[in-house]
Amino acid sequence: MLLLAVLTSLTLITALAPAAFASGLYRWVDEAGVAHFTNAPTDPRFQRVGSVSGTAQGWLRLPEGIGSRFSEEIGEIAARHGVAAGLVEAVIRVESAFNPRAVSSKGAQGLMQLMPRTASSLGVRDAFDPRENIDGGVRHLRHLLDKYPGNVSLALAAYNAGEKAVDQYGGIPPYAETQQYVRKILGSGGAGNDKAEAVRSVVYRYTENDGTVTLTNIPPRGGADVKLR
Repeated sequence: MLLLAVLTSLTLITALAPAAFASGLYRWVDEAGVAHFTNAPTDPRFQRVGSVSGTAQGWLRLPEGIGSRFSEEIGEIAARHGVAAGLVEAVIRVESAFNPRAVSSKGAQGLMQLMPRTASSLGVRDAFDPRENIDGGVRHLRHLLDKYPGNVSLALAAYNAGEKAVDQYGGIPPYAETQQYVRKILGSGGAGNDKAEAVRSVVYRYTENDGTVTLTNIPPRGGADVKLR
């Protein structure tokens, strides 16, 4: 019952003041394994919780059925755009913990945490409307899956850190948040084995004479500058 009370309180806090929650929360786990949270620590054992969500960091585990109320929308929209429903659900679980009113410290909004500029480019008028948000997020994810064919990990890294960062580093950027984000979604408790198979594909990166960078799962003639995986 204590664990349920803690989870309920956390859900309420994130719904009412998600930005403050992300930037001003402290956590301490006592000898009995009970987690304590506060925004005004009086004990040095409390440690600040970073801007990455508790589900992404691994210390907050949500009940498996918490996203069931959006399962119909997820299934319908994912099928329409040819994206695995399990992958979409895993992204939402890590991005917003299925809170349609979630707002990150950086301003990302809704279930799939769309930045205002991204939402606008996708034609999303109300990022807090679950169906609109999921549709926009899935279309964005579909674009990234097409851009990095056969490598879901790169698509997820781009969803989190942006396409420019992935292209700049020629793979998953060396950002702790992004690497943890990708691992969390592709982990054994994520969206299933359909993604794991895609990640095993080899992706090559090479640069044309005019400076154009190409990422492909087809080995280019003469070899490639970098074999990503």
